[in-house]
Amino acid sequence: MERKLIALDIDGTLLSSQRKPLDSTVKALKALRQAGHLVIIATGRSRLLAGSVIHQLGCTNYIICNGSAAFLDHEQVYKHTLDREVLTRMIDFASERKVDIALFGLDSFARVTRFDEPKVLEAMGSFGQKAPDYEENYFSQHEVYQGCAFYDQSKDVEFEAAFPEFRLVRWHENSVDIIPNPGSKAQTILALAKRVGIKPENIITFGDGNNDIEMLNLAGTGVAMGNAATHVKEAANLVTDTNDQDGIYKALRKLELVH
Repeated sequence: MERKLIALDIDGTLLSSQRKPLDSTVKALKALRQAGHLVIIATGRSRLLAGSVIHQLGCTNYIICNGSAAFLDHEQVYKHTLDREVLTRMIDFASERKVDIALFGLDSFARVTRFDEPKVLEAMGSFGQKAPDYEENYFSQHEVYQGCAFYDQSKDVEFEAAFPEFRLVRWHENSVDIIPNPGSKAQTILALAKRVGIKPENIITFGDGNNDIEMLNLAGTGVAMGNAATHVKEAANLVTDTNDQDGIYKALRKLELVH
């Protein structure tokens, strides 16, 4: 069997609704690695926020911040940060509209505006995190790989039109990720596959959210979790069971990659 690259999202995919990996998932990933396949976590989280899951699963390869950084054997091999000049404009634009912005480095994050604490808390709390601390000058002191803007869908068109330099990907009803344009988990997966000599048709991706659609589309086999929304499932070749019902293991068994 040819070597595969298997890339998996964290929230709603690798983690159950109890926010921990299932035993079947842990065992399946270990079996994949023992068989010589390349297992990569591909998440919208920063390294800081993904660190506990990376450690728990024993993963040494990971794509973070929706593709803005990538690591093989814990060594950074890819980097795409947000443009500081455009970011400054966006912070001013958001402030005029009383929209909160949080910025993420590899191992730190902070809010650079503070207007609507409940919106921030609701979005961050959806994956078990608190609201970022306020640090007005964060972006001038750190490399910024990703941001979050905390607004609902009524402001989507306005922000997207104002900042074509960034991709704004909705992940919660009250928040969008801010990533470089072009930039995505999908593009970084392709770059890593090329780097290690794995053909695109041997890429397998697992995901459940809007920021997974592109990587489900590009993969030789895109696997949507059973808990994904309908439009995410439509992007996949295969729909498996949910993140609470051994979805990852069942799909890998169907693909004859584990027993």
